[in-house]
Amino acid sequence: MNMTKLFSRNRVIWQATLAAITVVLVMLCFPQADTTYYKYEEGRPWNYSKLIAPFDIPVHPDSATLRRMRDTLDAHFVPVYRINQLLVDSIVHALPQGAHRQATASRLRRIYASGVVDSETRHSIAAGRLPRVRILDKNVLSEMSTSAFSSPADIYLRLDSTAADSSTRQYLAMALPALLRPNVVYDSVESSRHYDYDYLTLTADRGVIQQGQTIVDKGTVITPQDFTNLQTYESMVHDQVRGTASSDTLMLLGRLFYVALLIAMLVCYYHFFCPAVSDNPRAYIFVMALVFIFFMLSALMERNVAMGIYLVPMAITAVLMQTFFDGRTALVTSFVIIVLCGALASFPLEYIFLQAAAASAAVYSLREVTQRSQMLRASAFVGIVSIAAYPTVELMFNGSFDGWSWRMFIFLCCSAALVQLAYVLMFAAERLFGFVSKITLVELADTNNPLLRRLSDECPGTFQHSLAVSNLASDASRLIGADTMLVRAGAMYHDIGKLRNPAFFTENQHGVNPHDTLQPQQSARIITSHVSDGLRLADKAGLPAVVRDFISQHHGRGLAKFFYITACRNAEETGAGSVDKADFAYPGPNPQSREASLLMMADSVEAASRSLPDYTDKSITDLVNRIIDTQIADGLHNESTLSFRDVPAIKEAFVKRLKTMYHARVPYPEAPRHQ
Repeated sequence: MNMTKLFSRNRVIWQATLAAITVVLVMLCFPQADTTYYKYEEGRPWNYSKLIAPFDIPVHPDSATLRRMRDTLDAHFVPVYRINQLLVDSIVHALPQGAHRQATASRLRRIYASGVVDSETRHSIAAGRLPRVRILDKNVLSEMSTSAFSSPADIYLRLDSTAADSSTRQYLAMALPALLRPNVVYDSVESSRHYDYDYLTLTADRGVIQQGQTIVDKGTVITPQDFTNLQTYESMVHDQVRGTASSDTLMLLGRLFYVALLIAMLVCYYHFFCPAVSDNPRAYIFVMALVFIFFMLSALMERNVAMGIYLVPMAITAVLMQTFFDGRTALVTSFVIIVLCGALASFPLEYIFLQAAAASAAVYSLREVTQRSQMLRASAFVGIVSIAAYPTVELMFNGSFDGWSWRMFIFLCCSAALVQLAYVLMFAAERLFGFVSKITLVELADTNNPLLRRLSDECPGTFQHSLAVSNLASDASRLIGADTMLVRAGAMYHDIGKLRNPAFFTENQHGVNPHDTLQPQQSARIITSHVSDGLRLADKAGLPAVVRDFISQHHGRGLAKFFYITACRNAEETGAGSVDKADFAYPGPNPQSREASLLMMADSVEAASRSLPDYTDKSITDLVNRIIDTQIADGLHNESTLSFRDVPAIKEAFVKRLKTMYHARVPYPEAPRHQ
């Protein structure tokens, strides 16, 4: 049992299950529930009513001020060093015996009294980065200049340069390198503690917003300080309700009902107005995947990039739905996704308006998608509409351009440019879900297609017949609102099975009819086999399923009537008994769609029109009425979605086209012989 049959038998269960899975996945992408009731951004106006402090709120420095304070502290912080007063005694004690020991010890004590640091610290002092340090000695902290500090290398060079003779230098070289060490050492623990203390002192609260005072007024552009105050307020509110899970639980339930209701609305629309999605499991999965993917992308962008949700090209959803289904379905689907993602935006109404305008622009610009270049024009149109809509939003909500953001303009332009990704996604959807875009149908109907070139070369009569059928069916499809591109492509390929035995079909014969030597049953088998032969060629060429349906359904389960009637006459003349209709029946099935019914009608009408003795309004009209009425009476269109109100329009289109094809020409007079 294939997927489609299983889906049709348990449609409600499948749809409910897929919808529930989508709801769960969307809920997992939602930011963690909290008590934040407001959506706001720094540099944008406050869109809510005046916010009054319900309690005292401390005023913390804003982020920009904190960064400046930290930079200042980093530049001017005085680190803590610990001094070891006993180190020089141990060094002197370790000096080797000799004539120069006493003088060397005395000079070392004087030098170490000024302070000796490591070479890295000495380099920082020399570069001017460490003018002062704090010295911790016996739990007493004092601050002093570093100008007198030396390094072990400095000590050795100073003593060596002032040595009186070579014996002194020899003594210093032997004794000092292994003994000299810093007695002023950096204390990381105390430095860190004092750094934190200094930072807390600098960043102390700057006051209090007292209960009853205004935190921020409506329409006020949010400054860095306002942003910090609002965050402090929300944090305090959250702390007050922490421990009572009711608020978070109710918020979670609200989100769940919000998502579930939107998905349910989408499912109901497909059920009542778009059976192409509701009855097709692949299409249904595609739509649910589209909802989840774009919500997930929006959540990620909003979480990691300021105003990043505007970078997600929501118009792509409209483009894809318009390409594979219709404009109404595209608008409804994209609007539901936009409203769903609007719950993530800082300014939901602004977001919904801008994205809905972009989606509408995309649908309008792609009413008839026949060329890849139309994607570029659609992208440009989306960008123009989005940029035009943004000032409208600013004026509507703020009454001025104070909250104008060039960053928003850039994001809207980038989002419009990203609509071009629909081309890649369209190709992927065709391969993954078996869809066929209008662009693909146009490409298939191109007469330069290898299979159609072969049909033109090997079966020229059938090729001309296919072109004529395509024109007939296309005209009628426009009148009844059917898929013109699909009908045209199906018409071009419906008779490709005749490539196997071209000479057995009237349009390809040139005076010799091979059926003259065959029994009617044999001829019928050859004629009806062009359906199965066409399906094999279609599979080999990789034609989409929607095109293969035209090959199998363009005769339905009808009869090869010429040979059936001939067989009946022969049986009557010879007394051979009844004739089995099954020997003359096409394999079917009967047309399952309006487009397939159109093709069956156009195919029969065009073929029969070639046998008319004259082409008058009455003869053409009678022919069209007789053939279509006979097909309807035979029940060939009972399984189709074609309605009776479409039939008069189809007949009218066929008659008009046939009169154009077979119009009478004015006879040219002969020229006088004497001229």
